[in-house]
Amino acid sequence: MEIFVGLLTLALLLFVIFMLLYFIFGRIIEPAYILIFNKPIYVHFYLFPKDLAFEEKAVLEKQFRFYRNLSEKKKRFFRHRVHAFINNYQFAGRHGLEVTQEMKVKIASTAVMLTFGMREYIFDLFEVIVVYPDAFKSANGNYHQGEFNPAAKAVVFSWKHFQEGIDFDTNNLNLGLHEFAHVLHLNSIVRRRSGSSLSIYSDMFDKIKEYSAIPYNRDKIMNSAYLREYAYTNQYEFMAVVFEYFFETPREFRQRLPELYEMVKKMINYSDY
Repeated sequence: MEIFVGLLTLALLLFVIFMLLYFIFGRIIEPAYILIFNKPIYVHFYLFPKDLAFEEKAVLEKQFRFYRNLSEKKKRFFRHRVHAFINNYQFAGRHGLEVTQEMKVKIASTAVMLTFGMREYIFDLFEVIVVYPDAFKSANGNYHQGEFNPAAKAVVFSWKHFQEGIDFDTNNLNLGLHEFAHVLHLNSIVRRRSGSSLSIYSDMFDKIKEYSAIPYNRDKIMNSAYLREYAYTNQYEFMAVVFEYFFETPREFRQRLPELYEMVKKMINYSDY
């Protein structure tokens, strides 16, 4: 009995120490690190990393330039995140469309690519990914190629247009990136908290707003004729379009709008992998 009590006491003590260290790290150490270096202390740490099947890895190698450019170590991290993403969300086909495993891999990989430099990559703002064969009629009666509906906790895609975003990866039109950028933006702005990747995103977004509020800078962005007109609809569309350009034509982005490029790069802790 005494041995049992002793072990229980030791376990409780270790738990208290762990929670104390976790609190100190999360509330003091990492926020201070982020304040100084503007990036999290770590991004990838997985006790039991998962992997994908051979056919799923082949999809990544064939369809995603971003993945091909990663080191072998980071490719493993990427595959783990794709696996976790697929298992965290529901996928539902509409109008007779069957959502195959290959389609799930492509959708998950697009989301993972956007958030690969951030520790948080699973968001509870949505629960289901709905896929239509082609453009679909939304609740407002208009036809759309994609949408993020927070009220329904759903991200919706036209598969035809989603696949085009992958097939033509240098035309700055990527439906998957666009809609997942909406999720990331809303999640970061609404749920920003000190000492996290979300706080870095929010802080950099504030800087982008300050930067673009200066008439000279705003004119420079608009007169560059680089971003398509839709970017200037509102802050949500601006960031969604910016991320499409950031991933599809990064060299041209850096050349034309270097200050904005660097802010976006810091925003998602992006590295030239």
